[in-house]
Amino acid sequence: MAGKTRRDEQVSATREALLNAAERLFAEHGVYAVANRQISEVAGQGNNAAVTYHFGTKSDLVRAIVYRHAVQIDALRARQLAEIGHSNDVRDWVACAVRSVTGHLESLGSPSWYARFIGQVTADPALQSIAYEAFYEASPTLRAVQDGLNSCLGDLPPGVHAERVAMTRHLITQMCVERERALAEGAPTPRGSWQEAAGGLIDAIVAIWQAPVTPVP
Repeated sequence: MAGKTRRDEQVSATREALLNAAERLFAEHGVYAVANRQISEVAGQGNNAAVTYHFGTKSDLVRAIVYRHAVQIDALRARQLAEIGHSNDVRDWVACAVRSVTGHLESLGSPSWYARFIGQVTADPALQSIAYEAFYEASPTLRAVQDGLNSCLGDLPPGVHAERVAMTRHLITQMCVERERALAEGAPTPRGSWQEAAGGLIDAIVAIWQAPVTPVP
C-alpha cells in the first residue's frame, strides 16, 4: 500500500509539473507553437512522450489546464454567491462574475500565466469550444450567476443579450491578460491591485448591461 501511495504521489507530481509547464509555454507562445517535447523538458521529464502518456492529445491537455483552474474559480464564486444571496442589484452579480476570476489570479501570485493561457486558447475557435466545455463542466455555480443577473435586467432582445454576454466575457479575459502580462514584465498598470482592477471591470460591465438598446432600423 505504501508503495502504491508513493507511486500515486509521483504520478500526481509529474502531471502537475506538465500542466504548469504547458500552461506557461502555451501562454507565452501559443498552443500550436509548442511541441510536447518542449513541455516535457520544461517540466523536467526525460521522457518526451510524457505528455501523451499522462494526458493524451494536446486538446486533452488544454482541457485539463482549464478544468483545474475552473474548479478553483468556482469555489470562489460559490462563496461570493453565499454572500449576495438573492440580490436584485446588477452590480452584485457582475461583481460575482468578475471577482471570482481576479481573486483567483491574485491567489496565483506573479508571475502567473493563466490569463494569458486563456487569451491564447479562446482566440482559436476549435480550442475555444474545448475550453468553454471544460470551464462550464467545472463551474456548477455559473448558472446561478447568469440567472441572478438575468433577473435584474429588463427584457433585452435575445440578440442584444447574447452580444452583451460576449462583451462581458471578452472584457474580463482581455483586461486580465493585459494586467497579468504587465505584472510579469514589471510594467506599470492602471490599477494598483487585482481588487482595484476588478472594481474598474465591474464599473464598465455594469454600464454595458444597463446601456440603452438602439432600435434596429
